[in-house]
Amino acid sequence: MMSEINRQWIFTERPQGFVDSNTFSYREVPLPTPDLEAGEVLVKTLYLSFDPAMRGWMDDKPSYLPPVELGTPMRASGIGQVVASEREDLPVGTLVMGFLNWQDYAVFDSNSAGSLNALPAGTPPDMALSAFGGTSMTAYFGLFDVGQPKAGETVLVSGAAGATGSVVCQLAKLKGCRVIGIAGGPEKCDWLKTECGVDEVIDYRNEDLNERLAAIAPMSIDLFFDNVGGDMLEAAIEQMADHGRIVLCGAIAGYNASEPPPGPRNMMTLIARRIRMQGFIMLDYLHRIEEFQAEFGTWVLEGKIKTREDIQEGFENIPATLNRLFEGRNQGKQLLKLADPV
Repeated sequence: MMSEINRQWIFTERPQGFVDSNTFSYREVPLPTPDLEAGEVLVKTLYLSFDPAMRGWMDDKPSYLPPVELGTPMRASGIGQVVASEREDLPVGTLVMGFLNWQDYAVFDSNSAGSLNALPAGTPPDMALSAFGGTSMTAYFGLFDVGQPKAGETVLVSGAAGATGSVVCQLAKLKGCRVIGIAGGPEKCDWLKTECGVDEVIDYRNEDLNERLAAIAPMSIDLFFDNVGGDMLEAAIEQMADHGRIVLCGAIAGYNASEPPPGPRNMMTLIARRIRMQGFIMLDYLHRIEEFQAEFGTWVLEGKIKTREDIQEGFENIPATLNRLFEGRNQGKQLLKLADPV
């Protein structure tokens, strides 16, 4: 049974620093008409994904995606179910993934419907956004294509207990690397060691990061997969090995800064030790999604990759769920459930 209203969280003000109560406003609009034109589908949102990159989409500056427009539902990827359709390839009942945004329903026309991907039969909606979602793709291509780990190397991962970092740790272990993870808090660190098989874990909240890195990996880090930036990037550079590689995946430490934070003070080390540092965007690898699904899916089914989901519920909790990422409260991939498929 479809509701007669479409609930939305509207992006109303570009934040300066952390997202607050002025950033979004709640709105109810009439349900999009089920009388669709040729090529259109009506999709009901079931699950929403929350990623640190969403904070960058709110800034009015050029990036790999255009900024979210003020006065529109906040951009977000999600899983939905087709509830009305004028497309033969997306019949009613089909579970799809795409940018559904912070709203109950969305209409996709003949042009935008191409951005929807039907889920393989039997795929649970939450796993499509977590184990088989964009964060795992980011870990897979960022580590293997950009980082190019080799057996026996030492790999350091920041944000190691997050949805991307935890997969990077486990993939590096599969390739025969020694893995060091940086995470915040005893619970996250224990999970990395006991469940993910990480060799060494640094609790940056309760330990001195620089001292611990110097003790366990003195100038011997071959590959650093960075999800955090800031002081962690500077600390890692100090202990990089000659000809090491740094993969820049994210910089969550500075996403909410009112002014861009200063860069690492030891950049000259990159020259002295001939270190390569490279950023990447997962969207560049979408044409290779079948390759990812085949290999990574096998590892998941064999139990070689462990993932965690943090699933919140309730439309009213959407904005607060985004902030869980930046408060360090999420335990694994951050999701929010709105409804079950029917």
